[in-house]
Amino acid sequence: MARRASRRGARPDEATRAELRRSARERRKFERAEVRRFTRRARNRKIGLASLAGVLATLIGLVFTAVYSPILSLRTISIDGTSRINAVDVESAVSGQLGTPLALLDYDAITQDLTVFPLIRSYVTEIVPPDTLLIHITERQPVGSVKVGEMYNLVDPAGIVVEQSAERIAGVPVLDLPDGDLTGAAFTSMVAVLLALPPEMLAQVDSVTARTQDDVSLVLTGVGQGVTWGSADDSVTKANLLAQLIRLTDPTQPGVFDVSAPGNGVFRPS
Repeated sequence: MARRASRRGARPDEATRAELRRSARERRKFERAEVRRFTRRARNRKIGLASLAGVLATLIGLVFTAVYSPILSLRTISIDGTSRINAVDVESAVSGQLGTPLALLDYDAITQDLTVFPLIRSYVTEIVPPDTLLIHITERQPVGSVKVGEMYNLVDPAGIVVEQSAERIAGVPVLDLPDGDLTGAAFTSMVAVLLALPPEMLAQVDSVTARTQDDVSLVLTGVGQGVTWGSADDSVTKANLLAQLIRLTDPTQPGVFDVSAPGNGVFRPS
């Protein structure tokens, strides 16, 4: 009877151990869940940092490729906007940049290379991937020529000499200045008058004279007609008045148009 009672008493022990094992498994499961819950923010931070590092590495690779890759090196230089300047000469002047990655072009060197062309007033560069540099040039527009000694200097409105010739330069008037001064008020007034003339009238001007800023006068091509202009004030009004007087005057009659008083123009035959 004692042995049977002993075997029956062992059954609760097995049940207890099974319950303990189940409780232990549930506790371990609960603890793992709690660990994951409390470390979720740290894991998310690590994932975010890893993603950011990947993006940065990709960007660095792209920048490195753009800067140093021979695929994006300069192979073609194109020039536009030139008429008096030989575009081939300009291209040759900056050809030292060929083979340079586009991101590493030396724009200071380009500026220095272009200073040998006095006819260039300004320029703008434009990159056209994958391998082209465009240079858009604005040329200086000559306004007249000034005789200095035996030479004629072609000058723009700023007084910059853009060309020299031993012969008179066709297509522009001769500017008769005291001592050839390209910085004084007389030159400034002469330029203002010439810029106010419409192209068809400007083409008729043979020469311009001024001793001061208030005594500009013109000589027209043809039979010897001149223009007393006066100062550069109201030059547009004076230009319109001169055009009307020219239409009303015999083109074969020498004389002087006086538009110095823009409200009262007159032609005086000679």
